[in-house]
Amino acid sequence: MRITLERSNLLKSLGHVHRVVERRNTIPILSNVLLKAEGASLTMKATDLDLEITEAAAALTEQAGATTVPAHLLYEIVRKLPDGSEVSLTTSADGATMSVASGRSKFSLQCLPENDFPDLTAGTFANAFTIKAADLKMLIERTQFAISTEETRYYLNGIFLHTVETGGALKLRAVATDGHRLARAEIEAPSGSEGMPGIIVPRKTVGEIQKLIENPEAEIRFEVSDAKIRLSFGEIVLTSKLIDGTFPDYQRVIPSGNDKEMRVDCATFASAVDRVSTISSERGRAVKLALSEGQMVLTVNNPDSGSATEELAISYDGDPLEIGFNARYLLDITGQLGGDDAVFKLADPGSPTIILDSTGADALYVLMPMRV
Repeated sequence: MRITLERSNLLKSLGHVHRVVERRNTIPILSNVLLKAEGASLTMKATDLDLEITEAAAALTEQAGATTVPAHLLYEIVRKLPDGSEVSLTTSADGATMSVASGRSKFSLQCLPENDFPDLTAGTFANAFTIKAADLKMLIERTQFAISTEETRYYLNGIFLHTVETGGALKLRAVATDGHRLARAEIEAPSGSEGMPGIIVPRKTVGEIQKLIENPEAEIRFEVSDAKIRLSFGEIVLTSKLIDGTFPDYQRVIPSGNDKEMRVDCATFASAVDRVSTISSERGRAVKLALSEGQMVLTVNNPDSGSATEELAISYDGDPLEIGFNARYLLDITGQLGGDDAVFKLADPGSPTIILDSTGADALYVLMPMRV
């Protein structure tokens, strides 16, 4: 293989694919990136056996061929080469090494044969549709923070994507929960998504999709099977296994009888929670909200360091109510709200609370209270 390409093109594509590669690997080939030179492009592929990213970069191919080299090492070399330089990649006659040359710099990397490189893309995708990058980004951003990190409940370690009919319209809905809070966001279902199976997209895949969405106006091809998804972003193709499990019936967690409504300016509320929680213990992080007509008092008590209170003006005309929440969870949710006001629908100190955005119903959050 002998190929020459612009450093900027190589760096951009390597930047996308090398992130998939785990730094510690017991299987040597999984530390490598597959390079395939043919025609006017160099195709790069990396995988961790659950997730695979492929991308092609424009290149001048003198001799077609393929090999695999350490992904993080190649990325670091290319990153440190000067801007605007050209990079030549050449494999030795026996295929055991590859030289990386640019200007006066030359590196030699150990290769492993391309035949050993695993392929994730086998299988057919029964459902396919096109989704706007901005819509997919919104679904992820509004729900990602609530993904569980508890490995024992593995079916909560991702975002549940499914179509649902609501109010006579079909919606594509994303849901994530860790048992303490639940995040739900939805968009109009893209044409072709009807009848797709409900899928759980793993946390690592969700993070990579988010990083790959660079142009919100772009269209993404979304293909689904029972076990995998494949997303195509122009030259980039991401293939991932799905979490094999059943997502719980989240509708049962969303309360329907919360009749007390409180509205508060979102930015003011978030700043106040942030300030009073300074004094809370890392473990507890509980903040008490005492609601009365037109006013909220936020209180944090920490036996080790002291206490803090702050008063806020709110819109509330229900019975006085005291309820406690985890301060970090409140900040995570208010950070996702796009409107000026946060709307809280409450029942009593021991029941889950619904938090909504004042601008519309495309996102909904459920938060379990804490004892304070």
